[in-house]
Amino acid sequence: MSLKPKSPHPLGTCPGCAEPLESGDRFCGACGYDLSAVPVPDRPTVPIALPVDWPAPPSRDPNSLTTATQHPGDLPGTDSGGHDLPTVPVRTDDVPAPPAGSAAAPGSDDQATEPAGATGAEGGGGDGDGDFTLPAPDPRAALQAGAPAGQGPAGDAAGDGRKVCVACRAGRVDRDGYCEHCGHAQPRERDHMEEELPSVAAVSDRGLRHHRNEDSFAVASASLPDGSPAALAVVCDGVSSATRPDEASSAAASAASAVLVAALPRGTHPQQAMHEAIVAAAEAVNALAEPATAEREHQNAPACTIVGSIVAGGLLVVGWVGDSRAYWVPDDRTAPPARLTEDDSWAAQMVAAGLMNEAQAYADERAHAITGWLGADSYELEPHTAAFKPDRPGVVVVCTDGLWNYAEGAEDMARVMPADASERPLHGAQVLVGHALDGGGHDNITVALLPFAVPSPGAGSA
Repeated sequence: MSLKPKSPHPLGTCPGCAEPLESGDRFCGACGYDLSAVPVPDRPTVPIALPVDWPAPPSRDPNSLTTATQHPGDLPGTDSGGHDLPTVPVRTDDVPAPPAGSAAAPGSDDQATEPAGATGAEGGGGDGDGDFTLPAPDPRAALQAGAPAGQGPAGDAAGDGRKVCVACRAGRVDRDGYCEHCGHAQPRERDHMEEELPSVAAVSDRGLRHHRNEDSFAVASASLPDGSPAALAVVCDGVSSATRPDEASSAAASAASAVLVAALPRGTHPQQAMHEAIVAAAEAVNALAEPATAEREHQNAPACTIVGSIVAGGLLVVGWVGDSRAYWVPDDRTAPPARLTEDDSWAAQMVAAGLMNEAQAYADERAHAITGWLGADSYELEPHTAAFKPDRPGVVVVCTDGLWNYAEGAEDMARVMPADASERPLHGAQVLVGHALDGGGHDNITVALLPFAVPSPGAGSA
């Protein structure tokens, strides 16, 4: 008699005790954990990072930074001491090509993996997490009408001053938040947010399947000690299976932005400032955690991912924890774009350790399980930072997986970005959000764009 090997359980290991699971298990055989309460992650798609030939960076004092930083190993650049980052080729053999004409795979929500009190799937498609279709108005209607950023729709000034409905663009919104003409409920303030500054712009949208927006962002401008301008953007994605993910992302974005705005004018190196900002963001999220009680025994502490970028003094600095990403898209689209961050995920760890190639790792059910996040339930915090010095103008894209699930590769991101994104960053961000909505809008979508201009000769540097 031969025994047919059993297929693995979609979760791999028990979220409560980390013991291996078998296919069909509804409860953990070791600790009795109810596995039906843990949403199963979606099948992922394959991210592909392309290297970019950056110019050789100028030498810098190795003691200029006092904080330890980490960096990705697959893109040229400089670390915190000014040394070249190693270039590690990524194996992409046997990567299956997507069918011709097929749409991007729906965004698979994040799942944080940890042995006890695990932060589970972010926004996995169950009734309890709000991942269902709602009859809400499409916020793109307001964008297509050309409403100025930060103001109500065109025509608000005419008549009684009430807002125009974002759905029908004809009726006025009454005090209860409904259109008097078509009856549509208007989006809540956080359902669709936009902000534009001269050097950076961001858009965040609830998407088409979630009942609320758990993403958050912060954009700001500052000045370096020599008077040169600096622009920054921070984007955070709340982990939906944790408690109060919307509060976690908002607290993290606000704390990180406040640290950057205060540190850059003091002369703190942008890469060190980014590291300190992520640490501050983690502390802000940790502060939201509540003491464990019998009623909250199985609740996870608030958690989120974070990614940020600074453009200052000819430097492009990125920092992140989790799987929110930053991309580089040059204005000259004949030049190669690049992904500047490396996901904190199970698949990325398997590839980095040489245990699997990308095709094998991303075919696994655990591929999109995140291994790094901000929150009291996280592992030891390890902020990643990297600094680059582009030799040509372009745009930095800072986004959550609600966007990059529909434009994973750097070439894909460059293809959907408008050619005039450097001159019209808000419009570019709106187009990218619209691309994700057209693809299905399975998750919250947040993107910030920071135009990068090559400094003129003789300009001050960071």
